[in-house]
Amino acid sequence: MQAEYDGRQIVGIDLHRRRSVIVRMTEAGEKLATVRIDNDPVALGLEIAKAGPDPEVVLEATYGWYWAADVLAAGARVHLAHPLGVKGFAYRRVKNDARDAADLADLLRVGRLPEAYVAPPAVRELRELVRYRAKLVAWRSGLKASVHAVLAKQGVHIAVSDLFGVGGRELLSRAPLDGAYRGRVSSLSRLIDAVDFEIAAVAGPIRARLSGHAGYTAIQAIPGVGPVLAAVFVAEVGEVDRFGGPAQLTSWAGLTPRHRESDLVVHRGRITKQGSTLVRWAAVEAAHGVPPTAGWLTCTRARVAERRGRNIATVAVARKLLTLVYYGLRDGHIRALRPAQTAV
Repeated sequence: MQAEYDGRQIVGIDLHRRRSVIVRMTEAGEKLATVRIDNDPVALGLEIAKAGPDPEVVLEATYGWYWAADVLAAGARVHLAHPLGVKGFAYRRVKNDARDAADLADLLRVGRLPEAYVAPPAVRELRELVRYRAKLVAWRSGLKASVHAVLAKQGVHIAVSDLFGVGGRELLSRAPLDGAYRGRVSSLSRLIDAVDFEIAAVAGPIRARLSGHAGYTAIQAIPGVGPVLAAVFVAEVGEVDRFGGPAQLTSWAGLTPRHRESDLVVHRGRITKQGSTLVRWAAVEAAHGVPPTAGWLTCTRARVAERRGRNIATVAVARKLLTLVYYGLRDGHIRALRPAQTAV
């Protein structure tokens, strides 16, 4: 059957860390082959070559999918299945790698595949830098929290606004701590310095990649958005044209309310939080940083906070900020932030 079929093939890949299962089938759903390979670019390329010219290939957005997508893109149309959309595979009576790969191919074949975004290599590299910087900052925050915890154990309070600034470090070095506690604080201080160095080192490549990016410059005009948050938005959003509008972007970021409807019963709850965690964090962080002089944004926050509370007001402002981010990345400027021109 395989030798006789010369139409376009549909290929499903159940990708794992060491081995993967590949299922090839016809456009009518008839299986042509099922193979298991060791994860290797050459082996994957040779196996996909058997699917003929321009096959449709689907794999799940699982651990380490970048290399496979790059290999497949050389001779196939690559589709990335969203993990949340295919989690129903777990409820089958029989669940194995071959069935998972076949079900992915079937979903693609009938047009029911929940697809995720296959970011271009340049966007993935920028994401790697931005996400690594965010991870380093989180580690540094944890180290600083550990220093405060050690001081609390010894009942030591250092009256300084920034414990890890120049003055704070001097006071910290002279704090009356017992031997083991002093050793731990000294160790944590050295680790903080090391992480500070790595954060500064990764900031250079990020600036270089964003130099001359019109959208990156434009969105820094948004109140509360500085260079760091702007880099997060550019890297994580990627090609903004893939969104139909700002509503789709805010939904993708998980900042829209959950909606459950059946017949005449409608339930709308808290925000979904399904989407880019880093974009959602950046939008909320920017909303917290909106200055009191930000005009209509400040008024929106105050109005919503009076009716619904401070947290809901912050999310509302975050959605509005993300709307401005959408237009800034799409157009390279944000008309809503331009000063109004007086008619002559």
